[in-house]
Amino acid sequence: MLIRVYVTPNARQASVVMVSEDHFEVRVDERAAGGRANKRLLEILAEHFKVSKSRIAILRGTKSRNKLVHVILERTADSPSRD
Repeated sequence: MLIRVYVTPNARQASVVMVSEDHFEVRVDERAAGGRANKRLLEILAEHFKVSKSRIAILRGTKSRNKLVHVILERTADSPSRD
């Protein structure tokens, strides 16, 4: 699943707001220095979509507030169940 994400770094509290089906606004409680905000964004999105961080990747916009993010939601045959 491809989603567009608008990131607000250095927020008081982390949050995810769904603007439309493929557009999210994410507040990140980390500064945009040294890739820390991007790393925290992946953690926040992984928690929101209930997947591991390895199943989320920033495809475009690593140095921008507007990002294109790929999230792998479907389980594969070799992935462990979450029951």
